[in-house]
Amino acid sequence: MEKLLFTGGSGFLGNNIRPLLVKDYCVTTCGIAPEDDIKANLAKEVPQLDKHYDIVLHACGKAHVVPKTEAEKKAFYDVNYQGSVNLCSALEKIGVPKSLVFISTVAVYGCEFGELITEDHPLEGNSPYAESKKMAEEYLRQWCDKNNVTLGILRPSLLAGRNAPGNLGAMVKGIKKGYYMNIAGGKVVKSILMVQDIANILPLIVQKGGVYNVCDTSQPSFGQISESVARQLGKHKPVNIPYWMAWCMAKVGDCLGSKAPINSYKLEKMTRSLTFSNEKARIELDWKPMDVLANYKI
Repeated sequence: MEKLLFTGGSGFLGNNIRPLLVKDYCVTTCGIAPEDDIKANLAKEVPQLDKHYDIVLHACGKAHVVPKTEAEKKAFYDVNYQGSVNLCSALEKIGVPKSLVFISTVAVYGCEFGELITEDHPLEGNSPYAESKKMAEEYLRQWCDKNNVTLGILRPSLLAGRNAPGNLGAMVKGIKKGYYMNIAGGKVVKSILMVQDIANILPLIVQKGGVYNVCDTSQPSFGQISESVARQLGKHKPVNIPYWMAWCMAKVGDCLGSKAPINSYKLEKMTRSLTFSNEKARIELDWKPMDVLANYKI
């Protein structure tokens, strides 16, 4: 079995895909969680690795937080960029792997809305999250080229899976408590990826390398997903409110400040579709993504 080093293997992603990875690889996790095999804070130190690894899956990263202070902004660069630098320093000491796969994000494109955005789109993301991921991508490109390591960069969309964070987690919580509402029929579409597909695509990308958007091909709407979640929870179908009502609520939210459940900015994000193309990954890697609507089990 090939030896695989998995950074960030104890979070949402790791908890969902490690049971799949151990079927094909000898997996060692590296991170700050008590259950990690190698204890190291990549943002602050170069980990002490004691053996050579054939493959590195670098998923350690900071996300799902809106920074409010300079220290919180800096944390994105410490974890996402400096963490990548420290990891590479550790790998140089034990011998570089044949392949490194980096979990980046579609946020690097900086798009608030759009349809079937491809990997050719300019990297215009300017949030600390997006910028730190862009910096990590560029550093890893140079490091892998210099050390003759095959580099794969995956740019996932919103991830679906058990105990999903972010927007999907908020949706599940809202439906459980009975306050989730779809706006104008819930027709908005945001690209989503089943988290297990990171494990499914790994054997394909380690051979070829490259940069790929990864998301479902079917692109289900938020209305369809919310109805599926409600059925699984034994709840009624989420209430649908017309756009004009949501607009009025957003205007009130603008006056209430950042703690308001909805404001004009949030309304725009909730009602404008943002989708990414997975055509490159499907063609070049012969990858077949899972259908989110059929496979998302909360």
